[in-house]
Amino acid sequence: MNLPTLRAHCLAKPGTTEELPFGPGTLVYKVMGKMFALTGDELEPASVNLKCDPDDALFFRAQFEGITAGYHMDKRHWITVDLQGSVPETLIFELIDDSYELVVKGLRKKDREQLSQTNA
Repeated sequence: MNLPTLRAHCLAKPGTTEELPFGPGTLVYKVMGKMFALTGDELEPASVNLKCDPDDALFFRAQFEGITAGYHMDKRHWITVDLQGSVPETLIFELIDDSYELVVKGLRKKDREQLSQTNA
């Protein structure tokens, strides 16, 4: 997967913003102000950090060498996915979707309601 494809998929999610809170070169995708994906536009190889259920994270790390503990993140709740490695693109899309949904589930009720109104 290339970065433009990753970017388009993330930005297609309702309520998503793209920010550079860590300076140029680190793209962060947030829903209602909470991160669900983070990537560097100059990383080689290209990779993305995604929020992940801890049990699922263990499973994916065991199954794919291109999925590791989250780089510079909470290793239990985040994974790093190599975008040019052994991970199928369809799985990367699913992992992005799951990360987004995990973050949405953790939002305050008021924020979830506001988000659902933007989808209507």
